[in-house]
Amino acid sequence: MTSFVDVRNMVGWVASTGPERIIAGIMEYLEQDFARWESFDKTPRVASHTPFGVIELMPTSDHESYAFKYVNGHPSNPAHGYQTVTAFGVLADVHNGYPTFLAEMTVLTALRTAATSAFAAKLLARPDSRVMAMIGTGSQAEFQALAFRSALGITSLRVFDVDPDAIAKFVRNMLPLGFEIEVAGSAAEALDGADIVTTCTADKARATVVSDEWVRPGMHLNAIGGDCPGKTELDPAILDRASVFVEYTPQTRIEGEIQAKAPDFPVTELWETLTGRAAGRTGADQITLFDSVGFAIEDFSALRYVRDQVAGTNFEQRIDLVADPEDPKDLFGIVGAFSPVS
Repeated sequence: MTSFVDVRNMVGWVASTGPERIIAGIMEYLEQDFARWESFDKTPRVASHTPFGVIELMPTSDHESYAFKYVNGHPSNPAHGYQTVTAFGVLADVHNGYPTFLAEMTVLTALRTAATSAFAAKLLARPDSRVMAMIGTGSQAEFQALAFRSALGITSLRVFDVDPDAIAKFVRNMLPLGFEIEVAGSAAEALDGADIVTTCTADKARATVVSDEWVRPGMHLNAIGGDCPGKTELDPAILDRASVFVEYTPQTRIEGEIQAKAPDFPVTELWETLTGRAAGRTGADQITLFDSVGFAIEDFSALRYVRDQVAGTNFEQRIDLVADPEDPKDLFGIVGAFSPVS
């Protein structure tokens, strides 16, 4: 039997445990897995692009467990009553190929994306960072705010979105949770005085959400919206001034902000900074940029964490996902017994 966490149980588990506690837990698992980065099979995600959006499969394995996530990205979905991103994920036993754990990952992806952002910021942002600018207040924004409070103690937010309803939603959700929120009249105004900048917009276009002249020395930029070919958020000139950190270089060159740069544009993979193989922030005036597109090992970490936390609780179900004939060589036997007789 395969362990299964559906939407109802995922939401119930998050509500009972608390999203900040879960984000902190996922960060611990991310640190464990990024520290052994070289032991994983890695490949850029397999993507199917259409004019409507993208559907992707994200696989990885540490040779003990195999994992994949199915995820979509359809920016026009909210206008039709659908979410921009939905997902589910699977863990399997490498030794016999059996799926051992299946979970919804629409909610979980939001948590793991926020955890990854905060994990990177702990390595790269100035320790005295106190104010975060948020450009884009869609479905990911609340999770990002909670993650940065959990990891860096940030409670002061300056927010901007072209959609006033999205801003109102964000303020409604986060103000009661103890955040100090200033709604800016523009992206430039939001960045003024910020230590950390998070960009999370949905439009599938080469956009300039943040201009070079708005970026001040010492800032850490957390660019998470540019996650497919042809989609960016930053003025390319920012990359020339910044130290750029990525998850998995071959994937980020296809999908991240660095797709606007030459194939030999220098970047550092985050695991190298974690393990001390490469420098992170080296000075207070350095501009650091986490060019994040999301990578399969992060989903592996998140699935491991949920599996371990819900095991033996009421938030876990068992489903009959794999056929199990008495004789492993007689699969027909379990269907033949029910075949109609003419």
